[in-house]
Amino acid sequence: MLPKHSLKVVLVEPEIPQNAGNVGRLCAAVGAQLHLVRPLGFFLTDRHFKRAGMDYLKSLEMVVHDNLSSLMLKVGGDPIVLTSGLGGRSLWEEGGGRIAANTWIFMGKESAGLPADLLKAYPNSVYQIPMLPGTRGLNVSTAAGVVVYEALRQLKKSEARSQ
Repeated sequence: MLPKHSLKVVLVEPEIPQNAGNVGRLCAAVGAQLHLVRPLGFFLTDRHFKRAGMDYLKSLEMVVHDNLSSLMLKVGGDPIVLTSGLGGRSLWEEGGGRIAANTWIFMGKESAGLPADLLKAYPNSVYQIPMLPGTRGLNVSTAAGVVVYEALRQLKKSEARSQ
């Protein structure tokens, strides 16, 4: 059983439709919202996007934002997790209970990651997935799965402690 949550996964300027479709499928499977930030490197009608998302996209709550600034107004003071392969704290650091049920999880575009100014504006919210030194990084849809399930694991652990 999944813990109660209102997690939101944000793909900032995604470029590859198969990755976005796979993240959409992930979000549908766990009950998270998917937020896409323009410009998109594909059309939402793209057959690769739809094929990767399969029939899960029908039950997906998806919101498309014109730009990062308009999205950040919606985020407001909610907690955020910014992912980066270039630095930040380990996703496993500080034990469980760090990720709140209403967290926004940001994933950057495949070719460049998240914008440097966003990472600089929220330095305490930047996290990195633990990997062997010298590893270039994970595919964005794989990384989204790792981060979302770590968030759910932490929330489940917090839920169990409070019962």
